[in-house]
Amino acid sequence: MTTWRTTPTKTIDVGGVSYAYRELGETGGVPVVFLHHFTAVLDDWDPRVADGIASRHHVIAFDNRGIGATGSKVPSDLEQMGADAIAFIRALGYDQVDLFGFSLGGAVAQMVALQAPDLVRRMVLAGTGPRGGGGIWKMPFIVGGAYTKAFLARKDPRHFLFFPRNAQGKKAANEYFARLAERTENLDRPITAQARNAQLRAITSGGMHAPDDLSRIKIPVFVANGDNDLMVSSDHSADMAARLPNARLRIYPNSGHGGVFQYHHEFVPEVLDFLNE
Repeated sequence: MTTWRTTPTKTIDVGGVSYAYRELGETGGVPVVFLHHFTAVLDDWDPRVADGIASRHHVIAFDNRGIGATGSKVPSDLEQMGADAIAFIRALGYDQVDLFGFSLGGAVAQMVALQAPDLVRRMVLAGTGPRGGGGIWKMPFIVGGAYTKAFLARKDPRHFLFFPRNAQGKKAANEYFARLAERTENLDRPITAQARNAQLRAITSGGMHAPDDLSRIKIPVFVANGDNDLMVSSDHSADMAARLPNARLRIYPNSGHGGVFQYHHEFVPEVLDFLNE
């Protein structure tokens, strides 16, 4: 049986740009499109989350414009990222999808839902908040500090950004990276400096943008986060859920930005229940 560890990488031409993507699970019905986080490529999706959701749904994950093996350059604004995601989905021939957006991917998912409301049936937003959220100016300093700690400790920055630095968090981080390492062949291309910098500009400008009218997003939304997210304040997730007309909020204890990966045993069944309602 194909798993996230073995599923092949495919490409599709979208307006002259070659998009890299992977799909998993039985086709048919409404697919779940994954939108990934700051600096992430296809290899950075947690296999337990991908395999878990694909056990009952057709999962499609892709590198948006300029990310990993997808061509062109990353735009520096969230709205264009959303437009690129819409173009990719339509190029695959779908007129309705569910979205799972994590972190930056959650911000892009909101742009998709606002720009093409008929395209999205249900949406899962994890470790993310709304445009115009306060304190986003701190992001470059938080990321920079984590990269410095990671360099000194010879670890991936996500050890410091995604998980609390206590015994439970360190254990969850080690298990998360062990899962990411399960795929050893047909790996994606690493993130480039241009992509990283453009994403950071998009995140920062999104934080300073006027708040979106989230009441326009009428679809059911499942919002999830850890209770101590250093990158996107957990309060922003709660505020976003309160502003969405049809949203539920799940906050995982003793966890941070990567709470949905730390608690994947609980998160995946909750997502499956939500998508199947």
